[in-house]
Amino acid sequence: MTAGDSGAAAGRGGPSPRPKLTSRAAVLAVVICAVTLSLAYPVREYLAERRQIDQLESESAQLASRLQSLRAEARALTSPVYIEQQARDQLHMCFPSQNCYVVISPSREPGAATHGRAATPWYQLLWASVKAADKEPSRR
Repeated sequence: MTAGDSGAAAGRGGPSPRPKLTSRAAVLAVVICAVTLSLAYPVREYLAERRQIDQLESESAQLASRLQSLRAEARALTSPVYIEQQARDQLHMCFPSQNCYVVISPSREPGAATHGRAATPWYQLLWASVKAADKEPSRR
């Protein structure tokens, strides 16, 4: 066999098998990996910023609703009728020309004795707790 015969023998046996991974495929894989890695960080930052924007928008909506309720309360506080109502309800105030009454809970009977704890002055309760704390705890 000569050099020409070896070429003819290879041609007779059919086409030679192609390699599974060519240089073009390797370069393409490297390029795809580089593009993917270069885009990963900006995409992650974009998603983090979108999350932060959504959070700030919800906080802004909560603050807007709070502001609206505070403005409504401020309008009510400038009304003389509302101020008079609050003075009557919370401070038990009345005009000099009016007779004001305080209704005590109807569930309690008039003249009923109060519970022992309420009948004892605060300073006696304080002194009793100091004496109790001074005693050594019993051991079991």
